[in-house]
Amino acid sequence: MTLAALCLPLASAPARADAAAVKRGQAVVDDWCRDCHVREGDKLTADMAPPYSMIVSIEGRDRAWFEAFLEADHFPMTTFRLFDHEKADVVEWLLDLQKRQK
Repeated sequence: MTLAALCLPLASAPARADAAAVKRGQAVVDDWCRDCHVREGDKLTADMAPPYSMIVSIEGRDRAWFEAFLEADHFPMTTFRLFDHEKADVVEWLLDLQKRQK
């Protein structure tokens, strides 16, 4: 067996981990965030938070911005706390959504 054949599974591992993080992030968003954020196709009203597509399309929204945002309180957002691993997964989901919109 060649060295390249031995390394191939290692090369594809990060892609699978990212996909898993995106899936977990979507589950966190579905469980905790979707009650307030407008879903695609719904009308934006004064008492609803913006849709994720709008959030990720704003210039300057990158990994560092999303990570910093999730560390701070933002009223009137609820004050529930996500675990660090949940925040990391939500960031992966947001970045994936951002990439899919381009």
